[in-house]
Amino acid sequence: MATHQDWQTAAFGMPAVAEFVGPFPGRDWLRTWWEQRGHGDLLIAESGDSLAVLTIDDSVIEFAGEADLTDYHSPLGTASVAALVDLVAGLPNGFSFRLDSLPAAASVAVAGALVDAGLSPTVRQHEVAAVLDLPDSFDGYLAAISKKERHEMRRKRRRFDNERGQATLVRQEGPEAVALFADLHRRSAGDKGAFMSSDMERFFLALHTNAGGLIDVLVDGAGLPAAAVFFFEDEKASYLYNSAFEPDIGHLSPGNVVLSHLIETAIAAERTLFDFLKGAETYKFKLGARARPLYEVTATTGTTP
Repeated sequence: MATHQDWQTAAFGMPAVAEFVGPFPGRDWLRTWWEQRGHGDLLIAESGDSLAVLTIDDSVIEFAGEADLTDYHSPLGTASVAALVDLVAGLPNGFSFRLDSLPAAASVAVAGALVDAGLSPTVRQHEVAAVLDLPDSFDGYLAAISKKERHEMRRKRRRFDNERGQATLVRQEGPEAVALFADLHRRSAGDKGAFMSSDMERFFLALHTNAGGLIDVLVDGAGLPAAAVFFFEDEKASYLYNSAFEPDIGHLSPGNVVLSHLIETAIAAERTLFDFLKGAETYKFKLGARARPLYEVTATTGTTP
């Protein structure tokens, strides 16, 4: 087992233990997070068949990427997570593991590795993600949600088009796209607007530039921006990381309209999952999502089963 800070290690090419975890356990996301927001000491633990990217701060060991910004954690490689087992063997007593945001498969693997290392882990559900299984057509999606929600989605799209002209999703790139997204975000009320500080805008720009972050803008018939989404995608899934809309036209539900277009686009691209990521907001489940529990595994060296 090796511990290092080499972001170029080939071990990042191994798959995540948990499926459908987006960019979050990968090199590009974690390196961007570390360079923009990292704290404590970076520890990349690598064995022949597993890798875990961790931080150590005041004797507390966590997966790199704070839970408020990193929706999923998962080690890479095999489910034995030998890198964690070997890491524990080299630690003195009194180090605490707080390993959060783990889908079920990852939590089982991580807890099992800590048991194999001689610790007594505790597993608890601490959060939930909301994921939407996609059918093979948008009509099929509409048929699967409730009659009320189907009617509302069609009504909101029709009203937007009637008042503002045909809505269109447009992919935008570069610093100007991030600035547009950040400006819309800051115009939101309350905590949502306050979230987009200048430091946070720089983080989103780094994600866009270095970690595959995408920006789609919903424009009206005159080409004016009505809403924007910041998301990630791979061959199988789309991951909605954040969204914002023009508050002056809030009565036209641009946030709902942009989501319906984004879901329709994901279906057309033959993706099988649309992930709203963390949070149990009601609107996600009205749009057909199901809950995906996320777990935290904790343990302290020096304790035994």
